Amino acid sequence: MRAVLIVNPNATSTTAAGRDLLAHALESRVRLTVEHTNHPGHATEIAAAAAADGVDVVIVHGGDGTVNEVVNGLLGEPGRRSLTPAPAVAVVPGGSANVFARSLGISPDPIEATNLLVDLLGSRGPKRDWRRIGLMDCGERWAVFTAGIGVDGEVVAAVESHRNRGRKHKGVTASRYIRVAVPAVLRSARREPRLTLQLPDRDPVTGVHFVFVSNSSPWTYANTRPIWTNPDTRFETGLGVFATTSMSIWRNLGLVRQMVAKRPKLSAKHLIRCDDVDWVQVTSDTPVATQIDGDYIGERESLTFRSVPDALDVVAPLPNNAPTCNN
Repeated sequence: MRAVLIVNPNATSTTAAGRDLLAHALESRVRLTVEHTNHPGHATEIAAAAAADGVDVVIVHGGDGTVNEVVNGLLGEPGRRSLTPAPAVAVVPGGSANVFARSLGISPDPIEATNLLVDLLGSRGPKRDWRRIGLMDCGERWAVFTAGIGVDGEVVAAVESHRNRGRKHKGVTASRYIRVAVPAVLRSARREPRLTLQLPDRDPVTGVHFVFVSNSSPWTYANTRPIWTNPDTRFETGLGVFATTSMSIWRNLGLVRQMVAKRPKLSAKHLIRCDDVDWVQVTSDTPVATQIDGDYIGERESLTFRSVPDALDVVAPLPNNAPTCNN
């Protein structure tokens, strides 16, 4: 089995020692090539070359942004997918949140994740004990687990701005995210809603302040605490939608308490929440900040998100009733 290990050396929790330990462990299972990223989009380029070369598995040691780049490199532009099966994706977390890996049941601890990966790569039989998951087609690129339009995009943009001012090696901690998020939410509360939300078989909803679209659960993590928007959304279902028609501080504080509860029951008069939808369209009168998988992509006036089942093989433990990889 041939594998490429893509390492983002600037990710929060990657180290040279950890990389060497990971590579040594993997060499007992696969014929390994190690590549390091050195500029934005580099992981996409490496992954595309690996797919063209017929590699079996691409292993990501980095954060969610690197995972997103790799998936887009393997699959190419949505709507123009190659008929040739793409390599499977494996993840050893190296970022700060690692939402994708944790949603797959992979420990955020790199050593534990490495041990699990070695075991999964060593499985035998006509169907390996891996998963096949759905993805989110965002039109211009693939999303692996989430997208946000409105205040969420503004927060991600602000966090990236902080990192670009010489703080990138400190990572995006929960406290830093909160320090950035609170002023962004307060600014948004003073603005008129700009978004229109369209869901299948429903009338358009106007007066929407922000929209989260999810491909899995939880939506994100605050250190070890999961934050929920659509608890029933999984990689094997359609998309989850979470939007509000009010930015009232008191109303949304109550909603936040529900989102961080151990047993979330999300309900509010100003909340629009749907699970297992095939597509979502969001439009705006003016360009609005947008993030995909935790990376700011700029401002957009219109975005359509579509659920694409069985899009990607991942080397991860199987949940109940999850489809397997056919390699």
